[in-house]
Amino acid sequence: MKRIQRSSFLGALAAAVVVLLAPASAMSANLCIYVSILPQKQIVQRLAGDRAEVRALLPPGASPATYEPKPSQAAELSKARLYFSIGVPFENAWLPRLAQISPSMTVVSMDGAVRKYPMAKALPLGDHEEAAEHEHGDEHEDHDHDAHGRHHHGMDPHVWLSPSLVRVMAQTVRDALVEADPEGASAYQANYAAFCQDVDKLDSQLLAMFADCRGRTFMIFHPAWGYFARDYGLLQLPVEMEGKSPGPQELAKLIDLAKSRSIHAIFVQPQFSTKSAEVIAKAIDGKVVPLDPLAEDWFSGLLESGKKLQQAVCGHGR
Repeated sequence: MKRIQRSSFLGALAAAVVVLLAPASAMSANLCIYVSILPQKQIVQRLAGDRAEVRALLPPGASPATYEPKPSQAAELSKARLYFSIGVPFENAWLPRLAQISPSMTVVSMDGAVRKYPMAKALPLGDHEEAAEHEHGDEHEDHDHDAHGRHHHGMDPHVWLSPSLVRVMAQTVRDALVEADPEGASAYQANYAAFCQDVDKLDSQLLAMFADCRGRTFMIFHPAWGYFARDYGLLQLPVEMEGKSPGPQELAKLIDLAKSRSIHAIFVQPQFSTKSAEVIAKAIDGKVVPLDPLAEDWFSGLLESGKKLQQAVCGHGR
């Protein structure tokens, strides 16, 4: 990963100190909260309501695997009271540095109470049961990253794609908000209750959508949808081979596997290359379908992704 020179980052820290020394009247009256990725922004904002302003560090289109915060963001981060991390790769390198910017900023692991599972690995596998065992293997595997920072042997960080796990994380957010702003406790409790009602509604919609096609398979380039698949009885087959695009032999096996399971759509994440997915789609007379795990509107983004998966998975056989 390309590194920002320490001197330039320290320069940003110095600029941040100036902001910290600014008169209180120049600061926002509400809590300033930062999160790592855009889906978190809506979730945390719903829980915080009008008592906080929530900002995402990653801009639209950026990859949480490779993002490098800009030194200019240092001054803005100096205003933050809370930072909710979620376990995406860039946090490992950058959160310790970002925490130096504001000693008064509390970093909260939004995913701290979530049980994580390993990332799905590449499959040149046979039957459905073997594939399921491959995806849901030992949850105690160590973290491992490729040159791009992607998790491939480690725990899957994409916990925000599961409504059931978002409910767990919402409790963590609520409790952190109450601790940071006790006067707003009743508002945060009410916001939490309303938010969970909406999450339950979304969960029910998705359960109904996949009720008649549990056990079906979908193929995806980067295996970001493991928790979603687990929630709704699906199986994702990744095209990636340990964080890398597959070679000719692996592509041939994936094409055969897609044909054997009547797969007609290859899902891709907008932040990654689609070349290998396009090769497979052409060979099976299928199509490449974008599926964005980083949609800013968490509710509508997850529902829209569910509809795309339902059309591809439930419209065909295994």
